[in-house]
Amino acid sequence: MSNKTATSISEVVTSGLCINCGLCEAVTRGRVRMVMTDYGSLRPTPADDFTGEEQARLLSACPGVTVSPRAFGESEPDPIWGQHSSMRYAWAGHQDVRFRAATGGALTALALHLVKSGKVAFVLHVVADPDQPMRSRWTISRTPYDVVSGAGSRYGPVAPLAGFMSALERSEPFAVVAKPCDLNAVHNLSKSDPRVDALCIYRLAMVCGGQSRLKKSQELLREFGIEEQEVSVFRYRGYGNPGLTRVETRDGRAFEKTYLDLWADEAGWQLETRCKLCPDALGEASDVAAADVWPGGGPTGEDAGFNGIIVRSPAGEALVEAAAASGDLILGDAITPRQFDDLQPHQVRKKKALKSRYEGLQHAGFPAPQTDGLRIEALGQALDQAQSQAEFDGTVKRAREGRFSEPMPEV
Repeated sequence: MSNKTATSISEVVTSGLCINCGLCEAVTRGRVRMVMTDYGSLRPTPADDFTGEEQARLLSACPGVTVSPRAFGESEPDPIWGQHSSMRYAWAGHQDVRFRAATGGALTALALHLVKSGKVAFVLHVVADPDQPMRSRWTISRTPYDVVSGAGSRYGPVAPLAGFMSALERSEPFAVVAKPCDLNAVHNLSKSDPRVDALCIYRLAMVCGGQSRLKKSQELLREFGIEEQEVSVFRYRGYGNPGLTRVETRDGRAFEKTYLDLWADEAGWQLETRCKLCPDALGEASDVAAADVWPGGGPTGEDAGFNGIIVRSPAGEALVEAAAASGDLILGDAITPRQFDDLQPHQVRKKKALKSRYEGLQHAGFPAPQTDGLRIEALGQALDQAQSQAEFDGTVKRAREGRFSEPMPEV
């Protein structure tokens, strides 16, 4: 879909299209850093302090500017789910991993297998910040212990690609586990930096429902009556599926909330603007993407933990087969794309609405991402006319009210 796109990183930020991937920090070697704003998002700061070369490199890679799938062979992509070689249920083969990790632990199991087998030297992923456990940071894991220690969802803002140049400069094969938008940036960067495809040889994604701002977590602490500096553990889910959100304090207190209670009110999710406009929450730039698989799109209680995996590349298929053969991953029944529609109905609704949302942005004078190869135009044309108009009108209204706009980050 052809859109008017942002012409500077500062415009990406002020238009609400930044998703804090962290590539700005990596490309500038930390001169521009990802800093938490007052409203709970990580943003490149200062957002206008780039050389011409840095700006051009970042604009060509930024997932707020352009998003496209990786192509594997000539198979026809599914209109919603994109190109894939297989879809099936899967979960971690080690019970401890399956229990501790989010959902069924499939991504942790695949990363664990990669390190154990020596297929990669390390994994770039995200973990809880040991000094600020409610917040998250990127890390490099070289051992199975380190991989498993980082298991579990991190719903707040994090900049995994702030460590990407550090990973490339090690000149060793590695894997990255990240959000789909982060992997869009990796794929875009590969077009100008040959080291990316040579070294980042496995790319694993979670099918993403959106990234909440830190305010969501801060509100939970206020509900519990505790301060962030008191927190020793902040676990968003896991230790079961979906598991409880659990907060522990340094003086031994503990507080819990169910997954359904935490996310019951969609109006309170505090999602980033870019998430509401995301053309690829399904990981079409990954080798393997893993999703929650609750019929109807939400849990009705706790279960043993099951993922649905979408395998997109030959490398992904080989990895899944090897992980299953070693016992690190258990494979279940096949899933069809239309079955996946029922397991992730909100993804289907959003993808069909994007054409109208982007047209609304453009009408209001806002940039929108370029989305070649993601079928946004065709999906939007199939949307009911009344729904399409409602999406367009709602987007124009929100844009004109300033609800997509952000101030420049303060230095």
